[in-house]
Amino acid sequence: MATGEGTIRLRPPRNAPDRRAVGWWRAQWLLLTAAPVAVLGILGGLIAPARFWLLTPAVVIAGIGLLCAVLFPLQWFRTHRWEVTDEAVYVSTGVFLREWRIAPMSRIQTVDTVRGPLEQLFGLATVTVTTASAKGAVEIEGLTHEAAAELAERLTRITRDTPGDAT
Repeated sequence: MATGEGTIRLRPPRNAPDRRAVGWWRAQWLLLTAAPVAVLGILGGLIAPARFWLLTPAVVIAGIGLLCAVLFPLQWFRTHRWEVTDEAVYVSTGVFLREWRIAPMSRIQTVDTVRGPLEQLFGLATVTVTTASAKGAVEIEGLTHEAAAELAERLTRITRDTPGDAT
């Protein structure tokens, strides 16, 4: 795919998420795990004849959730990468299923910064770059609020100055 004088190539992006993203991802795992464990635990406490059949899966789910909360965020931190150049946004994600995405500047339609309640607690934000791609938006997770604001401003400036792609 040619853009101007150069060619956009799939390559490893250079930037990692902020280190606090590990805690944010862990909190997400723990909250995701807590919901079914709480429901099973409450039901197990209220329904004596089914206590074993409710509390056993609650313990198993809690154990798996804790293990995932410890291991996955560290691996995600090692594999999630992003970079923005004057030509494109590069994002690499995934542990088991690796995904490398490029969003050429000429294809970017919107740039959004999102800070959910949990992200705010960790001082983080996500920049979402929407393109005309059927694959959907490109997300850059785990940025500090300040870095996300600067990145959104930079992307807006670059895309404003980039001529559209007629292909």
